[in-house]
Amino acid sequence: MSAVRPTTLVERALGPDLARGVMLLFIALGNAHYFLRGGAYLGGFPLGGSAVDRAVAWLVATVVDGRSYPMFALLFGYGVAHIVRRNAASGRPATRRLLWRRSGVLVAVGVLDGFLFFSGDILAAYGVLLLVGAWAVFWRDAWLLAIATAFFAVVSLPGGFSTEGPGGSFLPTDVPSMLIARAGDVMTVALAGPIGFVCPFLVGVCAGRPRLLEQPAARRRLLRLVAVAGIGLAIVGAQPVALAVAGVTAVPEGADLAMAGAMHTATGVLGGFGYAALLALVADGISARRGPVVRALAATGQRSMTCYLVQSLVWAVVFTPFLLDLSDALNIASTAPLAIVVWLSTVVLADQLDRRGHRGPFESLVRRLTYGRPSVEVV
Repeated sequence: MSAVRPTTLVERALGPDLARGVMLLFIALGNAHYFLRGGAYLGGFPLGGSAVDRAVAWLVATVVDGRSYPMFALLFGYGVAHIVRRNAASGRPATRRLLWRRSGVLVAVGVLDGFLFFSGDILAAYGVLLLVGAWAVFWRDAWLLAIATAFFAVVSLPGGFSTEGPGGSFLPTDVPSMLIARAGDVMTVALAGPIGFVCPFLVGVCAGRPRLLEQPAARRRLLRLVAVAGIGLAIVGAQPVALAVAGVTAVPEGADLAMAGAMHTATGVLGGFGYAALLALVADGISARRGPVVRALAATGQRSMTCYLVQSLVWAVVFTPFLLDLSDALNIASTAPLAIVVWLSTVVLADQLDRRGHRGPFESLVRRLTYGRPSVEVV
């Protein structure tokens, strides 16, 4: 019976890593505007501003908000399917215990990040999802897809859509009030957040079993269909919210706002599927000729947790009132280049780690606590 060990860096396929590396840019773009102060808000966007502000808000609401996190949830499920497959091949039956250990690490890191840096951290939500999902990873595809469809219907229901700005959780005035304000938000994200991630997580498990994103050649037509339909529907479905934050249409109210929010959320899940399919096709086309840019993006995806947590640290330093406190000085148009610079910095960091043969520090932590000391040297 061979020892269970994590996948070495040289064994990893390009598709999922490239997707994570690229979409971390969308994560940065999607989070930065939530810290801005303003008058009226819709979906975390301060309304009004210059023409450039409104144009950037329209673009982010159309292609970023609610579209990147579902893709990461799909890739999370995809990675879990990979862990299950490798563990089964090793002849060891303790897959659930392995996943539960991984779940515990994600919850712990996510809670710490939520309290100290970014109260919207979703790592704890992924950990809670895995805690429960460890039971589902052995179920048949038909059952998983049926449950995924049911949860997709749940998140598609009309409901509340935020018209509030950042509160004390995002912009605390001092450390004690920060910890008090963030306690509720961290618990809410950790316990309610998984509801929105169940559908893409289970679809990711199903896609991971045949290694769809790693070996797309046999299902290229399906991936093209998912990419075109998913991204197309996400763009169309975002418009009731995107046009409102751009000031082109009036902000919907009451039932109209609930419907617009539901459409934005539901099509965002489909957009996440579309992005994953598109990037798998791109990776398949360039895998034989990886240049330095592609290698750097893949290295970022391999260290996605570390790069994501670096973003959290930057938001805390830049926006927290008792630190740099730039939430009044910046606007939507200026947070976009800030997000791009932060993302590019993590790409450079990941590339340097890759050139030295090192994992990200948080990836090493997760693997050490999940697998224990590897039985072979991990490069």
